[in-house]
Amino acid sequence: MRGDDTRDSTNVWELGLRVDGFDKSGFRFKANNGKNISHTVYTKGDGPVVVIIQELPGIGPETLALAGKFVDEGFTAVLPHLFGPLGKTAMNSNLLRVFCMRKEFNLFEKGKTSPIVDWLRALCQDLRTQHQTKGVAVIGMCLTGNFAISLMADDSVLAGVSSQPSMPLGKHDALHMSSQDISEIRKQLDQKGPMLAYRFEGDKFCQAEKFKAIDQTFNDDTPRVKLTTIPGNGHSVLTLDFVDQTGHPTRTAFDEVLTYFRGALA
Repeated sequence: MRGDDTRDSTNVWELGLRVDGFDKSGFRFKANNGKNISHTVYTKGDGPVVVIIQELPGIGPETLALAGKFVDEGFTAVLPHLFGPLGKTAMNSNLLRVFCMRKEFNLFEKGKTSPIVDWLRALCQDLRTQHQTKGVAVIGMCLTGNFAISLMADDSVLAGVSSQPSMPLGKHDALHMSSQDISEIRKQLDQKGPMLAYRFEGDKFCQAEKFKAIDQTFNDDTPRVKLTTIPGNGHSVLTLDFVDQTGHPTRTAFDEVLTYFRGALA
């Protein structure tokens, strides 16, 4: 995670109104807590669908670059815009925004899933219908890293990547999902095959205890989550700390994700 640096990407940022080359739409759904949740969704590409769930710094240039990589590789990239300004990173102000979105995010709750996961699940189901496909892939990062694991419980999600999962905040040995969710996730992963998870070795927000909790919860005689720890003190494996050089651990991770998604969505 990084502080507010207000870095704009002039190629994609136009008065906060649109992202060049992306189709803009709205999606509304009533969560299990009875609250209506509505967010804008940006879509680009033509191929198997990958839903990239933004991390806390926002949908900045690095997240847009990640979406662009998938588009270049023949996928459709879908970016739900959950909070914050579009086209730049704004970590500190976004944290305040999420604190105010209590009807959608339960930041400190262990053993409980945030209502926004209901909205994301409905979005994935809608995308499956729209694109007339068997299912989609999802990537959750940082604040939303745990969401990718939870979404694996749904039939519409065929593959998932949990990158530097950080919730519940401050509780590194706990998971942000209910026991009922865990049971269904385990069952679905037995059918779909193992999902992927990544973190940096020195990450202060996603510590080794988090991966240990995931391992103890999901991996026994049947490995359900492939956990990869990357050397270094970074945080955002696929975005802010991504290095697009052959042989770099983050590029290796991205290539592994590509292979995984192609196989799962073929």
